[in-house]
Amino acid sequence: MNATNTAPLCQAPDPEIRSPKIVFPSGAVDCHAHVCGPENAFPYANERIYTPPDATLEQYDFLLDMLGIDRAVLVQPSVYGTDNRAMLAALASNPNQFRGVAVINPNISDDELETMHQAGVRGIRCNVVDVVDKSAGLPIHELTAIAERIKPFGWHLELLAHVNEYPDLATTFADFPVDLVFGHFGYSHARHSVNDKGFQGLLQLLREEKAWVKMTGPYRICEGDLPYTDMRPFNDAVMKANSKRLVWGSDWPHVMVKKQMPHDADLCDLFGSWVSDASLRKSILSDNPCMLYDYPAFSGNQ
Repeated sequence: MNATNTAPLCQAPDPEIRSPKIVFPSGAVDCHAHVCGPENAFPYANERIYTPPDATLEQYDFLLDMLGIDRAVLVQPSVYGTDNRAMLAALASNPNQFRGVAVINPNISDDELETMHQAGVRGIRCNVVDVVDKSAGLPIHELTAIAERIKPFGWHLELLAHVNEYPDLATTFADFPVDLVFGHFGYSHARHSVNDKGFQGLLQLLREEKAWVKMTGPYRICEGDLPYTDMRPFNDAVMKANSKRLVWGSDWPHVMVKKQMPHDADLCDLFGSWVSDASLRKSILSDNPCMLYDYPAFSGNQ
């Protein structure tokens, strides 16, 4: 661990070797995972608020094989700030298998964005959860400026935000320049219910095809452990709103989980129980991600 930082060490993911009962369709994509480390090659940022155990590309490749998942989207974790080297190195290992979502400095050059595009980056992540002063609402001017920069590349903006904190969400993003992607079902805790104005705004954006939702991290926004029953209404609500704008992800290695660590096989089976129709599963796991992340046709040899 970096001696200059005392950020607490996170739980490691469950190491048990166990495959899910569900069989995912050919070309399935894990649309939300992180590569962390090895720290001696890719040091974590001093200003981080947590310290993950190394969760390397080699470990993640093994996990994908164990789960029967063919492709994946690697999302820049906050422990690296705008240093995307670990994620970009992973993309370079298999350009057909991996896509990326980066975190950037607003002053990044167009040439650097082009280089990222060629590497497989297809979106930018903005974290507004950790903003100290939320009295001014969403930083819409800053988000729009980033969106205008990435629009020529056909990228989207992934927003990590508690949608329940923004009751005017649908109005705020009515004319946004690029597609929006909201992580963790909109990151609204189950106690706020599906009737919350912000979550209802997210559903409106889904219906109007202005946003996508990642069906990820139910354990982050509910009480209790598996099967996270109080999250089922959120799953059903986004499915009803627009199943063609949904993607699924494991959220491996489940950083900052402070309750029982879920096993990834169980998370796959939970998705299977919540989305029981095989054609809808294929749409969410394969067809939709191909549209959002610009994947080539799946050959089976990737």
